[in-house]
Amino acid sequence: MFTGLVEDTGDIIEIGQKGGSFQIKIKSHLNFTGNDVGASIAVDGVCLTIILVTGTIFTVDVSPETLQRTTIAERKRGDSVNLERALRLSDRVGGHLVTGHVDGVGVMKTIKKMENAILISIATSPETVRYLVEKGSVCLDGVSLTVNDVLGSAFSVSIIPHTAAITTIGKKKTGDRINIETDIIGKYVEKFVLQKESPSPQQEEKSSMDYDFLNKHGFS
Repeated sequence: MFTGLVEDTGDIIEIGQKGGSFQIKIKSHLNFTGNDVGASIAVDGVCLTIILVTGTIFTVDVSPETLQRTTIAERKRGDSVNLERALRLSDRVGGHLVTGHVDGVGVMKTIKKMENAILISIATSPETVRYLVEKGSVCLDGVSLTVNDVLGSAFSVSIIPHTAAITTIGKKKTGDRINIETDIIGKYVEKFVLQKESPSPQQEEKSSMDYDFLNKHGFS
């Protein structure tokens, strides 16, 4: 679990392909040790597992599923990526609860400077935008942001100078692709509502087990 508050930007120094999967080496300023092997880390908002640490360089494996659903496959040697280590239970949650499981990819439509902020409009799929609401939370390349508005299959966010300076968001250009993770709470709410409106046979059977049913079957 993560918060969407980026700790560092790392540089990809090597990408190795193993069949349909990737192995990526990233150099960062974070203090990794051998004890971090097996730990989760969000790379551009994608939850990956550290498999090797060598000084300031760590290595992650990327599965075919991740390559298919995110922008990781588009990364090149020398690219910068946003990094966040997994949340400790004692940490403050300054952003929002982020799983690192990307829902879809969006495309930067417009980038406009407004006073001290940068207003970004992003187009994405209807399947992804359905979970976005005005003033709700969204995670873009691992950065926790607030949704300004939602219009059709597009939405907008505002980036403050601090966020633009310490993450890769400030370097994005029109047409660039970006990883999107919507708020997981909305997905659970939708599932619970749909199950209540259209219960499965198993749920209907469970709901019929009232006091009279139990008493009839000897559970008095």
